[in-house]
Amino acid sequence: MKLIQVNFSDYYREKFAKTQIYLHHTAGADNGKGVFSWWGRTQTRVATCVIINRNGDIMQGYSSKYWAYHLGLKSATFKAFGLRYMPLDRSSIGIEITNWGGLTKKKSKYYNYLGGEVKKEDVIELDFKGYKYYHNYTDAQIAAVSELLALWEGKYNIKAKYNKDIFKVCQRALKGESGVYTHNSVREDKNDVYPHPKLIEMLKAL
Repeated sequence: MKLIQVNFSDYYREKFAKTQIYLHHTAGADNGKGVFSWWGRTQTRVATCVIINRNGDIMQGYSSKYWAYHLGLKSATFKAFGLRYMPLDRSSIGIEITNWGGLTKKKSKYYNYLGGEVKKEDVIELDFKGYKYYHNYTDAQIAAVSELLALWEGKYNIKAKYNKDIFKVCQRALKGESGVYTHNSVREDKNDVYPHPKLIEMLKAL
């Protein structure tokens, strides 16, 4: 596996034991280097350590042993489950997949939330959180996610077992239990990543 290093410094150089991995998509264009550049300009230390381009290239901004904010946790979510707030950003690793997310169909064409057209061959029909169409994750991206999960399972002993509850807010995630999750697992208002059949198949095979 090849990691393409990107010049990025807007993260915390602090080490915490890693117990969770969260899957995200960028809701943006296929340009991992550009996303890191944008994150760096915001100076909010919001980032994930890696971004996977549509061709499967893994762009790395910083080591997985460090951390940045990537979950946008809300104390009310923990309270709803009778739990105390936990700073999960520190103990988790984030993976971003370049992808436009939910799409809108107008006549025979598909558009992202910025009004840009997405080619029909890059669209998957899937009913999830208010959208019937999504920008398709590529086979190369799913394969890259698989490689990263295998790497970090060995390095940090994070359980890579698939659980079907990861596409909604779940208590296991909020409690900090070891495992692979999605942004949906801790945020009701998010739809990344969506339950792509090939992604689920890959996770089940881990």
